[in-house]
Amino acid sequence: MSEPSRLPTFLHRMATTLDTIAMVCRTITGVALVALTVMFGWLVYGRYVLNATPTWVEQVALLLVMLIAFIGAAVGVHENTHLSVVLLRTSVNRRLRTVFVVLTDLIMAGFGGMMMWYGTQLTIFKWGSQIPLIQVPEGLRSLPLAIGGGLILLFTLGHLIRLFTGFDERTDSIE
Repeated sequence: MSEPSRLPTFLHRMATTLDTIAMVCRTITGVALVALTVMFGWLVYGRYVLNATPTWVEQVALLLVMLIAFIGAAVGVHENTHLSVVLLRTSVNRRLRTVFVVLTDLIMAGFGGMMMWYGTQLTIFKWGSQIPLIQVPEGLRSLPLAIGGGLILLFTLGHLIRLFTGFDERTDSIE
């Protein structure tokens, strides 16, 4: 990110807010990853030592994997560490490169918006049924899709605002 003294006040507040949201997301996905590891340790212990497989682990693991994948992907968008192909973008002049960056950000914002919209619709649709073995709403499976999409949209809009105000310092990973 930019130095706080260089950024206008509203951009500094925006950057601080988005960084805080990303930190919370990293913490949540980190805790989920640790929980997933502990749960699979319990699964192996239960299956091979106690000879009683805890059947709930697989269903909770699926929920945690969804959380880790979609929230983690949103953090990757914020930190510009997501998977991207930059060969064409880095081989053109600066002006055309800026056009490609804006186009990429607009596509990412649209994609995040669609994830949020359709993920929310799916969550609402599935909320009335229960996940077997753990008895929580089935909509929890798609809730990370909606939240992750909203975060991708938010983070991408933050990139676009910084770009259009001249404070975008993102670089491509091969530079």
